[in-house]
Amino acid sequence: MSSIIQQLINGVILGSVYALLALGYTMVYGIIKLINFAHGDVYMLGAYFGYFFIRVMHLNFFIALILSMAICSVLGMLIEFIAYRPLRHSPRIAVLISALGVSFFLQNGMSYLYGSDKRAFPQAIETTQYHFGALQISNIQIIIVTTAVALMILLHLIVKRTKMGRAMRAVSADEEAAILMGINVSRTISFTFAIGSALAAAGGVLIGLYYNNIDPLMGMTPGIKAFVAAVLGGIGIIPGAALGGWLIGILETMAQAVGLSNYKDAIVYAILIIILLLKPTGILGKNKREKV
Repeated sequence: MSSIIQQLINGVILGSVYALLALGYTMVYGIIKLINFAHGDVYMLGAYFGYFFIRVMHLNFFIALILSMAICSVLGMLIEFIAYRPLRHSPRIAVLISALGVSFFLQNGMSYLYGSDKRAFPQAIETTQYHFGALQISNIQIIIVTTAVALMILLHLIVKRTKMGRAMRAVSADEEAAILMGINVSRTISFTFAIGSALAAAGGVLIGLYYNNIDPLMGMTPGIKAFVAAVLGGIGIIPGAALGGWLIGILETMAQAVGLSNYKDAIVYAILIIILLLKPTGILGKNKREKV
């Protein structure tokens, strides 16, 4: 039983990072119905910015985290402005190809500039283990969960309590009606990309601290798993993305616990297929009738 509880704890910690990534996917999809496949690479850039601020500039971890989030939020807006905005009224396949192109550009650009080898992420916080009977948890794990939950609460407050949050919900519900109400749709979409990119950057810095290494391709697999998490919870639904992230994290750690480490990725993708077949709207999603 203690082993199962320990794996659940590990799953929640890993799932917290997936949840941060999934929130970016689900927010962008909710606003403009786009799967931003470059989102995982923004997560990678966040890890590298965190590496730079800690290793080169010798900044405090939390200051490095905030600065990485700020820079990636600007990069997110820049990606939206250059790669997606000109194609907003183009066929969906054109926007999808553009997203894949941005993803490959960021991956190969970082490989060219910094090499494709793994880099050791600086341990800005000394690891301390806490034992509760047979269970153990480190201060790094506590930081990951508390930071992720704090960012989710902050996102909830932004969406529910601010003027821009109301604009985001209006654009998501009906873009044409939002325009008639005087909402600047382009600015709202840009803000959504900024928030999603900041959350992805936070996930990148936290996972770098947790696993102690980063590389230019580190965002590929977590990005896909976060997309699966968003679909599992209900794409376009913010609480669903958080729920899906935690469930995927728990599922992955449980697969490792029973000796299926080599198949943990396959299990996650199988879950995606099952969800799409049985309940395409996800756990919290609801079927909507569309007027013809």
